[in-house]
Amino acid sequence: MEFLSLAALGILIVISPGADFVLVLKNSLNQGRQAGIWTAAGVSAAICVHIGYSMLGISYLISQNEVLFNLVRYCGAAYLIYIGVKSIITAKADVGSLTESHKNQSNRQHFIQGFLCNVLNPKTMLFFLSIFSQVIALDTGSSHMALMYGIYMIALHGLWFSIVAVVFTSPVFQKQLLKMKKKLNQACGVGLVSFGVMLAAK
Repeated sequence: MEFLSLAALGILIVISPGADFVLVLKNSLNQGRQAGIWTAAGVSAAICVHIGYSMLGISYLISQNEVLFNLVRYCGAAYLIYIGVKSIITAKADVGSLTESHKNQSNRQHFIQGFLCNVLNPKTMLFFLSIFSQVIALDTGSSHMALMYGIYMIALHGLWFSIVAVVFTSPVFQKQLLKMKKKLNQACGVGLVSFGVMLAAK
């Protein structure tokens, strides 16, 4: 029952709208489904980092060190504000045809964007710290459970944000979304900047 409760909590955390969701939506809208899925892969990869240092106890040390915690917080805030402002400025830009090399470069860029958006979020760090502090113990059973939960969270993030990319690039949504592309880009940009400002202000 404990694992089921944690699993349900993980679902609620993942599907709640946040900077990751806005970024996946923005990249899917502007660069297509593949871009959204690569962004989702970057977010999922960042979860590996959170799980790794949580299991090692490093996140606890960071959360207890005000300088390190604020460094992570401000870096995350600055990055969200940067990509938000960039989205607002380039809201009118049309997406042209891409060569294969440019596609590969864009895929890498989208992966890195998703990775940095999540890995620099101290709220995610504190979430995993609070969860793993409950499931990690010295005995092998709890460590095994923590590892299984970590794998579950990695898969959950990748699956959910890939679904977001697929749904919002489906023909049903695409025609309507493309009509509102400029406004959606601006809204996504404002959303990312807002998340960044709120993160820096706390």
